[in-house]
Amino acid sequence: MTNPLHEKLKGYKLILGSGSPRRKMFLEEMGLDFEVRPKSVEEVYPSHLQGKEISDYLAELKASPFKTELQPKEIVITSDTVVWHKGVSLAKAANSKEAFDMLRTLSGDWHEVITSVCFTTLDMQKTVSCSTWVKFMEFTDAEINHYIEKCQPFDKAGAYGIQEWIGIIGISQIKGSYTNVVGLPTHLVYKTLMDMVS
Repeated sequence: MTNPLHEKLKGYKLILGSGSPRRKMFLEEMGLDFEVRPKSVEEVYPSHLQGKEISDYLAELKASPFKTELQPKEIVITSDTVVWHKGVSLAKAANSKEAFDMLRTLSGDWHEVITSVCFTTLDMQKTVSCSTWVKFMEFTDAEINHYIEKCQPFDKAGAYGIQEWIGIIGISQIKGSYTNVVGLPTHLVYKTLMDMVS
C-alpha cells in the first residue's frame, strides 16, 4: 500500500527550514521526501506576546528568508517550540546555570509545551499550533546536574528533551501529543499537508 500523503505530494517539493535532527527524523518517519534547508534568523519577538503568540510569530519569522526564493509547488515547513511556565517563556539555555535554573523551576510542576508549524508557499502561508501539558516529578540538584552534564541540552526550549534521560526518568504525566514536545506535532503536519494539496 502506498503512503497517502506521499502520493498527494507528488509533483511538490517539500523543504524543511530547520536544522533540528528531531524534526528531520519525524518527517522521515512520516515517509516524506524533503530537502533540509535551514536559514538563520535572529529569534527575537515583541515582548507583549504570550504563549502560542510567541511560537506562531517565530515560526513565521523563520519562513521569511524563503519568501523571495520559493518556486511554484514548493512548500517550506518552519517551526518553533515554546516552553511556557507561570506566564514566562523558557527559551534555550545559554549555559549550565541557566539550564539548571530552568529545570529547577519546572521541577515538581506542570508546564505547557507549544509548537507552532508554519507552511509557506509562493502564494499562501498557514500556521498551526499544538499544546501539550507535561508534569515533572521533583528533581534533586544532583539529578539536574547529571542531566545537564550528560546531555548538554542547550539547543532545546526549557533546557530539556523529553526523549532524553530527564524525560525518561522524570515525567510523571503528559496530556496531549508526545511528538509535539519533541518538537513537531506530526498529526497536525500530516493533516495540514493533506488539506493543502487536496
